[in-house]
Amino acid sequence: MTLHWTSDLEIGIPVIDAQHQRIVEYINRVDHAHRTHESAEVLNVLDELVDYTLSHFAFEETLMEEAGYPFAKAHKKVHQLFARRIDNFQQQAKAGEDITEELIHVLKAWLVNHIKRDDNDYSDLVRANLEGATKRVKARKEGWLSRLFG
Repeated sequence: MTLHWTSDLEIGIPVIDAQHQRIVEYINRVDHAHRTHESAEVLNVLDELVDYTLSHFAFEETLMEEAGYPFAKAHKKVHQLFARRIDNFQQQAKAGEDITEELIHVLKAWLVNHIKRDDNDYSDLVRANLEGATKRVKARKEGWLSRLFG
């Protein structure tokens, strides 16, 4: 069953929301490959999903740390545990086990729960930090331009 992106999964940080949407697309590609009995494609998409998700985690963790999110270490630990769990699924799949249905169920449930709970917890602080950084950059540019053309 396809996972649909809905507005209740948005945390209000466009770059993170776009990354989450891409993860949903990967999950749906794994599901499609499974339903069409394309075992090799399941493994390929799973590899892509893992690579993309790990870089998403690193990006998200950097944003949390830069914003001073007090639970960044705990959030990172949640990411590490999930990555280990998915690595186990990958190893089983590469060994020829059909773990796809369980994997898809875990991916969907984990992602929705993680976004709605864990990611929503940091969203206000990170969003405020990003907005502040944008204002500071804009002020520096305006200051430079006004001095140049003032």
